[in-house]
Amino acid sequence: MNDRTRILAAVGATVLLFLGVQLGALALVDPFSESGRQAVENPEDPTNSILYVGVMLVATGLMLAAFKYDLDWLIRLLLIGVSVMISWYVFAELVPSIVGPFVSNGVASGLAIVASLAVGGALLWYPEWYVIDSAGVIMGGGAAALFGISFGLLPALLLLSVLAIYDAISVYGTEHMLDLAEGVMDLKIPVVLVIPMTLSYSYLAAGSTDDVLEDGGTETETEAETNGDIPSDTPGNDTTDETTGGAAQTDDTATAENDGQTEEGALDRDALFIGLGDAVIPTVLVASAAAFLDVGTLAVPVITLNLPALGAALGTIAGLLALMYMVLEGRAHAGLPLLNGGAIGGYLLGALASGLSLAAAIGL
Repeated sequence: MNDRTRILAAVGATVLLFLGVQLGALALVDPFSESGRQAVENPEDPTNSILYVGVMLVATGLMLAAFKYDLDWLIRLLLIGVSVMISWYVFAELVPSIVGPFVSNGVASGLAIVASLAVGGALLWYPEWYVIDSAGVIMGGGAAALFGISFGLLPALLLLSVLAIYDAISVYGTEHMLDLAEGVMDLKIPVVLVIPMTLSYSYLAAGSTDDVLEDGGTETETEAETNGDIPSDTPGNDTTDETTGGAAQTDDTATAENDGQTEEGALDRDALFIGLGDAVIPTVLVASAAAFLDVGTLAVPVITLNLPALGAALGTIAGLLALMYMVLEGRAHAGLPLLNGGAIGGYLLGALASGLSLAAAIGL
């Protein structure tokens, strides 16, 4: 596989993972709404966003304290448990619709429980990159749909705006999210999406991010020195799980033995890491637009979609491509300013194209 193909494959895989989260959320909006899974009584209340950010800050502090006092195992078990719960929400809606004509409701419910426990078991005993990514898409779609039906348009827009600012401050200012990223990534749970840059890459065999973040590096299977940057992590999901936002990359600086020179850059990386929150948070607006707007409806099988939701989804992908370009150039950046900005911009364009006024699009 040549260098250009590797980069295009990595970018394409990342886009597909984001699309998986978006399509999953859109497929779950109506089933979750009909099942009454709204997390709040009044989804139009803007204070819901303030409450969410407050819970997120508390959760971030607790996780940092847990890492400081070597309670990583507790965080891992907790987040795997949350993964099982969200997976059950998803499978409880999807499995009956798939196997319902062939089995009883009780059997369908049992299969949903087994499937969710299988996700937890795989994460606990074999957290390879494709297991992490598969669980991440399931969790991401479920979490985004849950929040989408729980946050009306104005609360969703406020949430994305505040988290974009917070993400930038936590990465470029306080930098405390770098510590959280370091601890969370070592847990090998679906709070990150892992995109291999080589066919032989194994997340299980990869070294600790403690080594990745230090200047000294560590020996890998290819006997390359390892160094890199992990930008932002934005936790999320007060009723679901603790997700992370921001883009991260692991740079493998290969030693050129023939000429004694060392090359660095995107092509020397074993894998890219994108926080699951980078996919979930902007998709909240996608799901919210699909749930609360009845304009510009598009007839698409399985999913609930309209022009504003489509605009938010496409805007997120545009922001993702810009973020990937910067990451592949070797520059660490906060992810949510670009991703949330793209989602909001795309949403507003889609809303205006569907005939809404700007005030109505904002939810005023």
